[in-house]
Amino acid sequence: MQQKSIFTIIGISILVFLVWQLPYFGIIQYPLLLLGTWFHEMGHGLTALLIGGNFISLEIFENAGGVAYSDISSSYLSYNIARSVTAAGGLLGPVISGAILIASARNKVSAKIAIWLLIIIMVISLCLWIDSLLALVLLSIFAVILFFIAIIKNRGLETFTLLFLGTQCVLSTYMQIGYLFTKQFERDGKIHYSDTQVMATHLPGTYWMWAILILLITIYLLYKSYRYYLKK
Repeated sequence: MQQKSIFTIIGISILVFLVWQLPYFGIIQYPLLLLGTWFHEMGHGLTALLIGGNFISLEIFENAGGVAYSDISSSYLSYNIARSVTAAGGLLGPVISGAILIASARNKVSAKIAIWLLIIIMVISLCLWIDSLLALVLLSIFAVILFFIAIIKNRGLETFTLLFLGTQCVLSTYMQIGYLFTKQFERDGKIHYSDTQVMATHLPGTYWMWAILILLITIYLLYKSYRYYLKK
């Protein structure tokens, strides 16, 4: 059983890699890229909520960029810490979510809980925070697909879905490695700091040092989640 699971993980990892690297999968790459953006922006917003701030809304753009609007003025943390933690939340949101999805595929009960929980979070996001048509359509489609997977009650399909989405989420950090090691970027004619530069602005260190730390955390969580999934 464990050997079969190892082959499953290897196969899904290769599939995720091929989906991102081969041009023939463009029709699949784009919605997955947008989904990764949703996980990223939700990471920012939910982190703001967890530290006592407010999550106002999020947008996803056609170029797969996005923005989460939040207010951390009411946070119980100092301003510098709150800004840094919120920025890190966007970078680690997909990683943590992906690791949870992978680990939850280990047994039937946790798999069902994870799928339904993801559906519920998507629906809440649609009702409270989505502020762009593209994100509204995208998330609705993914929520419907996950709903049908949940009611079909096929263990193999549930496992594949969780492992594929989980691996996709974790590796989205690697796919956006250019952004991790970027100090600033231009959007709508304005210069914006990257998340790692925001962290460097409010905490000791440089943006590339924080980028390396995020990558190390990503590798560690991917390893630990797969190891837990394979655990007897």
